[in-house]
Amino acid sequence: LTNAGARPGDRLVLTKPIGNGILATAMKQGSVAASVADEVIALMRELNARASQSALDVGSRCATDVTGFGLLGHASHIARASRVTIQLRMAAVPVLPGAVDAWRAGARPGGGTRNLDYVTPLVAWGSASDSDRALLTDPQTSGGLLVVVPSTRIQEYLARVPRAVEIGEVSPQGEAAIVLG
Repeated sequence: LTNAGARPGDRLVLTKPIGNGILATAMKQGSVAASVADEVIALMRELNARASQSALDVGSRCATDVTGFGLLGHASHIARASRVTIQLRMAAVPVLPGAVDAWRAGARPGGGTRNLDYVTPLVAWGSASDSDRALLTDPQTSGGLLVVVPSTRIQEYLARVPRAVEIGEVSPQGEAAIVLG
């Protein structure tokens, strides 16, 4: 799998919810319930082996992990390398419970600010709120995969990978590397 293999019409799948960087910061501040902390830690311990093998099994050519550059940082690498535009549906992006509240309460990872600065000129933000922007650029520790799946195999991939969610699609290269809807 490479970040240069996305083609217009392919679908985008995220295999783990985002927000663990914000929640890890809140955990360090002592402002997260133990149950939320346990969920975040358990999610970070989950490997991406099944998601990556399933990507190969359904004929995916393109994928990236979602780690320190956040979802949009890694998506921008796919857009540039593949010479396409990434169309994301913000409402479809899975977010860890408590992440928005933690961000609103002041849990702000420094890497998220740098990520936002980096991707801002590459993104057509639409009506994305400040918290949406923070979540989409939140640096993840042991995050999931952003998998580009051929449209004819999307249902098969989703059935194979628990928690996987279709969050958008690939379109021909436009003015913005990423368009939020």
